[in-house]
Amino acid sequence: MVTFIGDDRPGLVEQLSSAIESSGGNWLESQLSQLGGKFAGLVLVSLDEDAGEALEDTLKDLASSGLSVRVTPAGNAAGMRPDGEGRRIHLAVLGPDRPGIVREIARALATEQVNVIDMESSVSGAPMSGEPLFQARITAEIPANAALETLSEALDAIAEQMTLEIDLGT
Repeated sequence: MVTFIGDDRPGLVEQLSSAIESSGGNWLESQLSQLGGKFAGLVLVSLDEDAGEALEDTLKDLASSGLSVRVTPAGNAAGMRPDGEGRRIHLAVLGPDRPGIVREIARALATEQVNVIDMESSVSGAPMSGEPLFQARITAEIPANAALETLSEALDAIAEQMTLEIDLGT
């Protein structure tokens, strides 16, 4: 797994992909994003076991161009459930922006042993008032034996307390 961040500019992905290829790696999956003037990403690379150090050395050479890169062996993270032992849920969150929204939702998910798979969030101006509006889309995995009602009740309480709309779907 290759993680990177650097100032956003044309050619960053080409530079990274060339380094991976020259080290004998194959780019499999990625999530890349521009955020706050930076460009960051995660890349899953297929690589012979003995080529890991060569990849790290090649990627370290990119530091001179302002790119910070880290290589971490990929694997099944602690706490991840094998396929078939959980079910996917989706959350859509919308409401006035304020500190603590992500923390409160994350706490409710963690309490029910829900694992976040993907999350995208943004703050933009509300159409009529221009006030900051928080939006998030979350995909998560809930244990197969967990009661969705308990999670739903916790999210409803957060929605009421923070004046949010939180839609929970499967």
